[in-house]
Amino acid sequence: MGNYILYHQQQQGWGSKIIKQLAKAIRLNFPEKKGYSERNLTYMCQFARSYPLNVLQSFIDTDARLSVPTIQNVTNEVLKLNDKQFTQELTAQIQSTVCQPLEITQEVPAQFQDVEKTVSAIYRMGIREIEKVFLTSPVSKINWASQMAILDSSLPLGISYWYMKQSVEMGWSSNVLKIQIETNLYSRQISNNKVNNFTATLPAPQSDLANYLLKDPYIFDLAGTKEKADERDIEEQLVKHVTRYLLEMGNGFAFVARQKHFQVGNSDFYADLILYSIPLHAYIVVELKATPFKPEYAGQLNFYINVVDDKLRGENDNKTIGLLLCKGKDEVVAQYALTGYDQPIGISDYQLSKAIPENLKSALPSIEEVEEELTSFLDKDKNP
Repeated sequence: MGNYILYHQQQQGWGSKIIKQLAKAIRLNFPEKKGYSERNLTYMCQFARSYPLNVLQSFIDTDARLSVPTIQNVTNEVLKLNDKQFTQELTAQIQSTVCQPLEITQEVPAQFQDVEKTVSAIYRMGIREIEKVFLTSPVSKINWASQMAILDSSLPLGISYWYMKQSVEMGWSSNVLKIQIETNLYSRQISNNKVNNFTATLPAPQSDLANYLLKDPYIFDLAGTKEKADERDIEEQLVKHVTRYLLEMGNGFAFVARQKHFQVGNSDFYADLILYSIPLHAYIVVELKATPFKPEYAGQLNFYINVVDDKLRGENDNKTIGLLLCKGKDEVVAQYALTGYDQPIGISDYQLSKAIPENLKSALPSIEEVEEELTSFLDKDKNP
């Protein structure tokens, strides 16, 4: 539909009002059809303009090269898409097909009274070829609401492609996709430097996959948590909202246990959280610290990895991985702290997001209003 409108804007000189006329014509002639509002038709044009044939084909080619994703090759492919020049015009694409360009002289409402004629007209413009490539590309795998979220974000082409792929693989709804874009998941998972020893302690390609799945920082929505939350408070909230927690962890993580008890010698130990990663086929031991990273934290986590390896790991499981979540870290200190450990450990920051419900936002004062009130109060205090 977007290509149909763009084509006639170029060939027939259709003006900006055509979208409004089309929306009205569809509403009058096909009242049972939904999703063809003026706003949606505008998005369809934006969609068609964003993903012409050569872009769709580049997505397909990129998809084939990323069958085993790693930080490096994902970054390379995203940058390649961002830098690539896509200059082929829509009209040139349509006219380069075996079909001849269409001459339409009827008024818009009259065109829509004959569905078969309209559809065949679109096909004669070469839309069949566009549709064929479209259905093979990753763009066709996510729903329309998610497409609008990506179009609204104005992301570079390569990063848009990455979010599409993630949305399909993770099964995100459009609302979840919006949150991931707003919290800059691409930077947290791909472009940020990560502190771990996976390359030295895990075989390839498991080390690459573990590094790819790790985020820094993690962002947990924990409304209701105290401002200065300790480890137990955070654990309580993470377990209470386990679905959202696993969503932030990534695809294929299963919850195993919280405060898992292990008796080692004559002593009792409790691991904060234990997950299982299906893509890695490995247990993940998560230790939560409500303070910035300290070198001794790595030693404690290394101990728990050894215990889980001995007590839980089966013969078909890969090496257990440790994830240390701290309230900040010095990356140089953290990297030094991992040197010498044989067990795979990743160290990431975490942030606690306390989103304000939409229905309360309007009732709360803005930052500017608070500052103005404080200034007024201080002035009165100085000049009673």
